[in-house]
Amino acid sequence: MAEKFDFPQDLVDAQAQLHQVRAELSALHKRLPWSVEPLPGWTHTKDSGRYYESKRPDSPGWTDEEKQQVNELSARQMELVTHIFTHPFWDTCEDPVTARAALKHVAPTGAAEP
Repeated sequence: MAEKFDFPQDLVDAQAQLHQVRAELSALHKRLPWSVEPLPGWTHTKDSGRYYESKRPDSPGWTDEEKQQVNELSARQMELVTHIFTHPFWDTCEDPVTARAALKHVAPTGAAEP
């Protein structure tokens, strides 16, 4: 049976926000061109001596707005991780590793700002 922990609400909320920020950052990276700066694409084939084939289109690079979005989401992610990892709750746990793993699977009940 899984161990139950009495997590503080601000910790649960921060974890929920972290999941959301990571999802937004991942979705943003999937939409963006493969290179931050404009670079030409390539096609590598096994016929040209490559071990495996790969292909990239030309990259127009990221716009200033896209760079700002990535920077803001990355900074928010770091704030949330810092809040979670330095939370005083962990000092009260006999097994903080198991508790940390359990927190990642707790369903959020609110969305308060930590």
